[in-house]
Amino acid sequence: MKNMKKVLSISVVLPVFLILSACNPIEDDSRSGSLLIVESIRGQDQEGNAADYLQSDVLKNDTVVADIATATLRAETLDPNPFLGTSQYNDIIVNRYTVSYSRVDGKNTPGVDVPLPFEGSLSALIKVGSTTSISLVVVREVAKLEPPLVRLADGRAEGVLQVVARIDFYGQDLAQRKVKATGYLTIYFSNYVDAS
Repeated sequence: MKNMKKVLSISVVLPVFLILSACNPIEDDSRSGSLLIVESIRGQDQEGNAADYLQSDVLKNDTVVADIATATLRAETLDPNPFLGTSQYNDIIVNRYTVSYSRVDGKNTPGVDVPLPFEGSLSALIKVGSTTSISLVVVREVAKLEPPLVRLADGRAEGVLQVVARIDFYGQDLAQRKVKATGYLTIYFSNYVDAS
């Protein structure tokens, strides 16, 4: 009889444990069955060609201009073959993003060694099984008027400042469950020679 009770209690506890462990560990507090994936983030070189990096001119023809990147995002289900199939509730809306910067040499004080981090808003619907490309600002104009980038524009710093931009995308599936994905883009800041 005791063995029967143990077997019965295990058979009740085990399914509960499996259900709880099936929650999405990708995003804290998320129970979404959908996954947001950053397929690529593309910037531009100095000639305006698409590239897997960004050459950011801190002063272009005596003008300060924001830098734009293109992110390609994809939505998939965590389970590649959901038993009940997918529905519109698996689609994802991306509604904001954050950008922070770091350097490989360890000098990472925002506003001193790297530009200040910032947050932007988006409104992009990504249907499960499809990709969407969105444009977003990765370097704001104001960052080029503050240290450390203003020193490059003023000629008080020489060469190129290389940073890695970490871009975190936040959203939710259509059942209001949170999702998050992260991508990276290498940026080369300099006061490049303007085309005549």
